[in-house]
Amino acid sequence: MDSICRSTGTDRPSFFTNLKCLRILKSISLCLLLLTSFNLLAQETEKDLHQFIDRWHEAASKANAAVFFESIADHGVYIGTDAKERWTKEQFEAFAKPYFDKGKAWDFKPYDRDLHVTSDEKTAWFSELLTTWMGVCRGSGVLRKTKQGWKIEQYQLSVTVPNEIIKDFITLVDAYNQHNKP
Repeated sequence: MDSICRSTGTDRPSFFTNLKCLRILKSISLCLLLLTSFNLLAQETEKDLHQFIDRWHEAASKANAAVFFESIADHGVYIGTDAKERWTKEQFEAFAKPYFDKGKAWDFKPYDRDLHVTSDEKTAWFSELLTTWMGVCRGSGVLRKTKQGWKIEQYQLSVTVPNEIIKDFITLVDAYNQHNKP
């Protein structure tokens, strides 16, 4: 920068040198402002997404079917812990309706969420750990930004099994499957 803004050999820098120096400083300032703005927008998007997912979980805990199911995209999919549980939004709503109608669905408390957003901020994906009645579970999902806001395209709930007891778990599941063959 010093060489660009250096004088022309006289005691005072020329008018053109000062003008060039000023333009460079303005350009640098504008770039820094834009970078800061983009960073703040990305942080705001992530904050909005965390709040959206938290509200979705809270809606289930308060049996608020309207908020819970409106958060899922029309063609969204919910994958539960059982191998047979791959539901469209309509199927999942039919399955869960009795729970919501009783005023108590489920109360999953999320923690340790890992969230990622595409550069165009139209798609996001995440994984999270959940405290549930089944113990620690993992949820993962894909979200899409729509005109109505964020929507869940897919959510998958899985029970976590510590590696140290996986053989016992496999034995238990195999015994169950042998006893419940179609």
